[in-house]
Amino acid sequence: MSDVSKNMRIYHRYLGFFLAGIMAIYSISGVIMIFRDTDFLKKENHKVLTVATNLKNEEIGPAIKIKNLKVKSDTLDVVTFEQGTYNKTTGVADFKVKELPTFINKITKLHKATHKDPLYYLNIFFGVSLLFFVISSFWMFMPGTTIFKKGMYFTLAGIVLALVMLFI
Repeated sequence: MSDVSKNMRIYHRYLGFFLAGIMAIYSISGVIMIFRDTDFLKKENHKVLTVATNLKNEEIGPAIKIKNLKVKSDTLDVVTFEQGTYNKTTGVADFKVKELPTFINKITKLHKATHKDPLYYLNIFFGVSLLFFVISSFWMFMPGTTIFKKGMYFTLAGIVLALVMLFI
């Protein structure tokens, strides 16, 4: 076995142990995020926020962080929407929202991190590490062996499956 193969195996092994916890969190939160448009695992929370007064109907949703807010009625002082009310005079919004529990919400934010979020460094490190796993896995078995050849067929099948799923 060459020195490159030995080193790749060593790096692959210890990086794998190091990232085991992060991979578990990413896999669990990734599956949960599939259901983000549903009420799966969400609980209803009552909120009372004070925002700017005299907001226009289309400004209320962004101010209280409710996407696609739909106004049901708009009187002189109170705007009523599906989740609650907004008082134009006082700026008080009284509403209910469905949210994931705190821990689950925090781990799903790993997937949503942008370059403005400190978690993005973790995401970059994790992404580069996964790419290293892909590359280093080809040094786990000697080329020409039966296991390596079967591994190449599985690799090809995985690539084809991913492409088919992307373009269907």
